[in-house]
Amino acid sequence: MGLAAAEAQFHVLAVDDSVIDRKLIEMLLKKTSYHVTTVDSGSKALEFLGWNEGNTDEAIFSPKNNQEVEVNLIITDYCMPGMTGYDLLKKIKESAVLRDIPVVIMSSENVPSRINRCLEEGAEEFFLKPVRLADVNKLKPHIMKTMGKETQNHENQDNDEEIVETEIQSQSQPQQKPQSNNKNNKRKSMDEGLSPDRTRPRYNNGLTVMSN
Repeated sequence: MGLAAAEAQFHVLAVDDSVIDRKLIEMLLKKTSYHVTTVDSGSKALEFLGWNEGNTDEAIFSPKNNQEVEVNLIITDYCMPGMTGYDLLKKIKESAVLRDIPVVIMSSENVPSRINRCLEEGAEEFFLKPVRLADVNKLKPHIMKTMGKETQNHENQDNDEEIVETEIQSQSQPQQKPQSNNKNNKRKSMDEGLSPDRTRPRYNNGLTVMSN
């Protein structure tokens, strides 16, 4: 499989309320051969990921509920009405199901305190708009890092399954009782019963003499 074909499997969810900025980031991501889904708000992004505000049980909150392709990275604008990019980032990182998805923040305002707050909350990158192709090229290492974790988790799961299967097989096999001791004891008893010095009578000048 070629590099472009492999990268086409990477799915990026782009979130921006500006149509122009949304089209720009979509064009740049597709130029890098990523599969792209765009939404215009943080709430729609959470809905796409499977988030339901009424659900308190995260067992039914899965990123695979509402899309066929798993999301490998989220890139979102910071300033959006309703839910900001920072609010979206916090919800992603607070979720036990979605926290491993890398999140990148975009903003047209260079505010150091805002940048630091997003990075401290768990954002991988903070891009200043307009986003350039050089910025998009920085996304791949974050995606590959996440893909490496998924591969390791699958390997650990396979190893655990092999260990459990081995234990089940060992428990299902009947245990054989050691018989060597019994055989040795029986042979010893037989030898003692035939010992010429202890049990067999000796004859000496017509008299029967029993040995001690």
